[in-house]
Formats: sequence, structure tokens, C-alpha cells
Amino acid sequence: MTSPLLCAEDQLTPPATRPAAVLEGLAGYVPAEVVANGGLPSAWGIDDAWVHRRTGIRERRRAAPGVSTGELALEAGSRALVVAGGAPVDTVIVATSTPDRPMPAMAPHLATRLGLGGAAAWDVSAACSGFLYGLATAAGALLCGCADRVLLVAADVYSTLLDPEDRSAGIVFGDGAGAVVLRRGRAGEPGSILAFDLGSDGSGDDLIEVPGGGARERSAPAGYGPGDRYFRMRGREVFQHAVTRMTQSSQAVLKHAGWSPEEVDRFCAHQANARILTAVGERVPVPRPRRLSNIDRVGNTGAASIPLALADAASRGELHAGEKVLLTTFGAGLTWGSAAVLWPRLTRTVPGIEPTP
Repeated sequence: MTSPLLCAEDQLTPPATRPAAVLEGLAGYVPAEVVANGGLPSAWGIDDAWVHRRTGIRERRRAAPGVSTGELALEAGSRALVVAGGAPVDTVIVATSTPDRPMPAMAPHLATRLGLGGAAAWDVSAACSGFLYGLATAAGALLCGCADRVLLVAADVYSTLLDPEDRSAGIVFGDGAGAVVLRRGRAGEPGSILAFDLGSDGSGDDLIEVPGGGARERSAPAGYGPGDRYFRMRGREVFQHAVTRMTQSSQAVLKHAGWSPEEVDRFCAHQANARILTAVGERVPVPRPRRLSNIDRVGNTGAASIPLALADAASRGELHAGEKVLLTTFGAGLTWGSAAVLWPRLTRTVPGIEPTP
């Protein structure tokens, strides 16, 4: 589904004055514990060079025992609110695949902890595509008048889902959170989101999954074992789907935004694997110097990967107001999506990744 985020009435309005969701705050957060490739289990029979060659990852962050997704979301959300200047927020959305509890949703509790009690609050579950699905949901709430200002937090603690004996997933995933604040504005101003493309293919829902832990296991527990509570991924097939879907989605959203690949100033794809990032970047195509990446330092942080990469780049001065930024992602479901954004004029930034302790 591709949309320029316009209703029929808005399409009659000059482009520069059309309503749009506008980014005005951004922040990221990762736990302090660093797990370098050399610190991975020796039983896996791998070394730094092997991991880096296959994934582009040098290290990833791990949440300490007892630190849940909610703690990371709280830190990223509070930072984003500060960057946005503390204006009132009336809606909170959390995108995650690792909620603190199956029920209730995380967002109402997060809103209360942030001093936003009474705000509308809900969760979005779209795996690694969660941030972009949440971004589209937030934009819809703003443009339909259901919200004036939205805090969207994407956070995952994938270390809680990983099988200690599965090196294929263990080398890739890290823990982290990213958050943005959005308001209603106009399409021509810095920070405006101009178009989305979203899609899914449920026939591939077994390519990336956690089979157990849900209602199906509860209704027929005899068919499940302890290992079914862990994350599983069929890497080779996922690679092919990810490259194809993110490429097609990026091209679709560029068309609806009226941008050519040559006009894209910065390209930020879901930080899944360096080889995937290279393949998609070459196929869209966007020149390598314009592609943002921090996968070498944090690994795949799930739904948090795009806002965390953006916050990291912004804190290093790699993004400038008004630049054309293309976002794209892919995740379990199968789900995918892209967005075209004019980069905001942020009055301040905070590091997306604190220096290695």
C-alpha cells in the first residue's frame, strides 16, 4: 500500500501548504554493556573476522539482567521529549516485538512513567518494520485530527528471545531503542513526511518467528517444546525477500514523493545485515556515501534500528535540515515499508550511541 498521505481535499491544495506529519524530536538509547565479536561464546567456533565478513558487525549492546524493553523505551522517549522542547504530547505509540508482558500494552504504562498520563496510548507489532508502521500510524492520527503531538518509541530487547545455542541469530541482534516526536504541520517544511509505502506477505510468516508463547501454544501445549520460545530465522530466504521488498518499496515511495534516486541526500535502511544494506543501496540506487549505517556498533536492534541510526547520524552532524531522506525496512510477518522525509531542523541532538565504556 503506497500513500502520499493526502485526502481528496488536500490534493487540491498547493504542495507546500498541504498538511503533513512533521518530525520535531529524535533520540536513541542503547544499554551500556558491549558484546564485541571476540566476546561471543567460544562454543560457536567463530572469530571477529568471520562475523564481520558475514554481517558487518563488530559489536552489539546487551541489556543487563532485569532490564526490560520498557526501561530502554523510557530512556529513549524521555530524551526525545527533551529534544522536542517539552511541548505537550497527547498520544504515545510503542513499536516492539519484545513487550514486557503479553498484556496490557506497553504504551499506557510508558506514558504514565513519562508524566503523560491520560494520553491515548497503544502498541504496534510489526517486528523490525515496527518503527515505520508506527510512523504511518502516528501520521494518520495527526492528519485525521485524533492527535496534536505524538511520541513514537521503537524498542526491542532481542537478547531475551535468543537461543543460547543459535549462533546465526546470536551474532546479529543487539538491544536498543529509538524515539521521535511528531506534530501536525505542512508538507513543505523541514521534518515533514511526504509519503509512505507499506506491505506484507503472510505466506512467509514462518521465515522469521517465535513459534511458542502465544495462544496457539496455550491451546495445544503438547505440540510445543522449550525451544519454541526462542527466535528462529531462515536466513538465506530472508535475505532474498528483504533485498527484493525493500528495493521495490523504496522505489515506490520515491515515485509517490516525486523524487529520483539521485535526489536522495540520505538513505537509512533497517540495519539487518551489512550485505543486505549494500544490495538494497545498489539496487535503488543510492550512492554509498549517502547511505547511513551504524550496524557495526549495535547490530540489528529490531524496530529500533532506523530511529537509532538516524539519531546517531544526527548527533554526528551527518543530517541537515531540508535534506531528502529515504527510509526503508523489512521484518517478520512478512512486513516491509518505506517513507520519504524532509529532514527536520532540530534545535539540539543527543548521542544515539554513547561511547563504548
